[in-house]
Amino acid sequence: MNFASDNAYGAWPEMLAALSHANDGAVQSYGDDEITSRVREKFSRAFGREVSVHPVVTGTAANALALATLVPPHGAILCHKESHIARDECGAVEFYTHGAKLVEIEGHGAKLVPQAIETTLKHFQKGFVHHSQPKAVSITQASELGTVYTCEEIAAIAKLAHAHDMKLHMDGARFANALVHLGCTPAEATWQAGVDALSFGATKNGALAAEAVIFFSAEDAADFEYRRKKAGHLLSKMRFVSAQLDACLDNNLWLKRAAHANTLARRMADALAQIPGAELAHLVQSNAIFARLPDATVARLREAGARFYDWEPAEGGRTLIRLVLSFATPEQDVVRFLSIARK
Repeated sequence: MNFASDNAYGAWPEMLAALSHANDGAVQSYGDDEITSRVREKFSRAFGREVSVHPVVTGTAANALALATLVPPHGAILCHKESHIARDECGAVEFYTHGAKLVEIEGHGAKLVPQAIETTLKHFQKGFVHHSQPKAVSITQASELGTVYTCEEIAAIAKLAHAHDMKLHMDGARFANALVHLGCTPAEATWQAGVDALSFGATKNGALAAEAVIFFSAEDAADFEYRRKKAGHLLSKMRFVSAQLDACLDNNLWLKRAAHANTLARRMADALAQIPGAELAHLVQSNAIFARLPDATVARLREAGARFYDWEPAEGGRTLIRLVLSFATPEQDVVRFLSIARK
């Protein structure tokens, strides 16, 4: 019963088959291969316009290199205090931007709102040499607490960002899960709402190691290729990264797999909410559940082999835990977990 992370499970069979197929024969190196070219075409079709696509191996690299391309060393990046770039990437964004400042903002449900961004911008004087210059807003979709920005919320943030000469970056490590919840097209949730750059996540949704940085304007991609090379993410055998993205986009598998995780999360959350002493701490809109459970229940679940993270220290006899459902989580694990929790 592993609910620690959607990184816990391996890869889709289709991914492994695609990698095996990519291993046949000899092709051009460094992304000048047919598979990588096909991936660019598939992404452009998926987003309804020509996009600039750059495969990388990790989400940290995708976020850091995308923001380094959009933001100068003297710039500032506004993000939520719970965002992955602020809490879990070991200063990668600051490193690859050569010093840009991360400005952390509070917000309910790990989401930014225009008013909070406006308030934060008042602390920076445009053109004042003693202040970092705000150049980007980064939002996480789905957020670190499993909540999802609506298209209208994204558009409002984008409008504000652009009015202040800033770009909007989206950390889409769980973009597929967010899209399943929204029920809209990839275009509606990104460039049509004003997103300038997307870190498209595939690893948490069943790839071995594959992400993509997507720019919706070729001008914004600027010197990304040089930055990727310098950072060590221009793989000589890029076809093996691209093969995973190719399989991901084939027949909308990326959305179908994410739907499995979301469906189980919703079912699990609804059942947990009915257990005496249990409480859902946040809206369940993707594949993550944050629930407060009695300490005795938490201990009993762990003794039975369940794996999950304590999100906050125990308080008042209850602990806030995080449960993440995966594209490959067996339904019987959810049933067993709930059965133990109800005892």
